Amino acid sequence: MREPSDTKILVACEFSGVVRDAFLDRGFDATSCDLLPCESIKYTDPSLHYQGDVCDILNDDWDLLIGHPPCTFMTNAGVRWLYNKDKSRNVPRWQSLHEAAKFFLTLYNAANIPHICIENPIMHKHAKALIGVNHSQIIQPYQFGHTETKATCLWLKGLPLLQPTNNVKALMDTLPKNQTNKCHYMAPSADRWKLRSITYSGIACAIADQYGDYILND
Repeated sequence: MREPSDTKILVACEFSGVVRDAFLDRGFDATSCDLLPCESIKYTDPSLHYQGDVCDILNDDWDLLIGHPPCTFMTNAGVRWLYNKDKSRNVPRWQSLHEAAKFFLTLYNAANIPHICIENPIMHKHAKALIGVNHSQIIQPYQFGHTETKATCLWLKGLPLLQPTNNVKALMDTLPKNQTNKCHYMAPSADRWKLRSITYSGIACAIADQYGDYILND
């Protein structure tokens, strides 16, 4: 069985360091990558984060890729913006959709990485058609110890389904919606999109535990 320190993990499109740090906590050789600088205060070594285009390092012999490609143009919540008020196509929006789908597939089809997990919200039908592959499963934060709901899809290659670790749905159902759906009720701000994109710590730990162990025993 290989050692965690000999196992290279790439967490693409992550500025928070949450998933990367979960792997680092377990001794893996993990690197995050984003166009933005890393905001983690736990691991501040600059060599643990590549600030730039993930395509620059995508072929650097990774064992596992965890990808969080931008979802703005593919999420079901934004499908209405594909058309103007007169029902004509919003051409720039469609162009952005095609670019987003292309980038998603660049990560998903990374040929030299044997284990891949791509995360995104539920997509609208046009994005699904461009992606051409169904998600493997849908997970919720309440399955991993957070009393919140936020449906998240995982596209998996060479990995098993992620198993819930601490289902607190019964407790969540007793709480008001402004607590269980914080992303929806989050106040408008310049950083709202960033805060909404950060992976829940319970999910990050489950990914690091389960997929880390899977690779070590593969």
